[in-house]
Amino acid sequence: MARTRWHPTIIKLHSVSSTQRWARDWAQMGARDGLIIIAREQTAGRGRMERVWESRPGGLYLSLLLRPAIPVARANQLTMLVSLAAIDACQQVAGVQAAPKWPNDLLLADKKLAGVLTELESSDGRLRFAVIGLGLNVNNVFDGSPLADIATSLRMTTGRGYDVNAVAAAFIEALGERYEAFRAGVSPHRDWAAHLQPLGRRVRVHLPRQAPLRGLAEDVSPEGALLVRDDEGALHTVWAGDVVIE
Repeated sequence: MARTRWHPTIIKLHSVSSTQRWARDWAQMGARDGLIIIAREQTAGRGRMERVWESRPGGLYLSLLLRPAIPVARANQLTMLVSLAAIDACQQVAGVQAAPKWPNDLLLADKKLAGVLTELESSDGRLRFAVIGLGLNVNNVFDGSPLADIATSLRMTTGRGYDVNAVAAAFIEALGERYEAFRAGVSPHRDWAAHLQPLGRRVRVHLPRQAPLRGLAEDVSPEGALLVRDDEGALHTVWAGDVVIE
């Protein structure tokens, strides 16, 4: 692959409460663009809406700090970049084709393979930094777990184990190439939307403090909003919510 001008600083840890917390603390202390914190396990990993993210040894758990000079309105495209880089890494290392699910998951055989958590800090409409966490199930096994019906891993899908460090290296290389393209003005929107679940399907969207929205998931905006047309024909722009395919 072609070299990029992106030179990340990688810190590997055995066990932490949360890589996201570590990366955010470093960001607030002025750490530069490209800091990546990787942990073998997290004792207090979390996902979107403060949900617990099970982070036992066997998965890839990392958080990265990015400081692109962009309007905060484009910041969701960084989530797209991380998702696409994770998809690239899974294809390269395991030969499997994962798919993104709106807003921040990766699916493999209709089960959750990975989740992405993006936290932003901005000023006057410009992004100061983004801390983006990735939890990718590599060698995790969920048989007999409450997650067995909804989660999977590379190992469970292919029947063999993988070197987590090799998955991390593939992800970082893919991210570097995509991030350089992004900084040169290339949007990841079309690549991300090409196989995005649940576009083209009927959905029920659970919204904060609102009744569920039902309709057809028609498209996703370049900024990452899901466009849902309800049964009365009105088009809704959804920025946050849980999507259930009906």
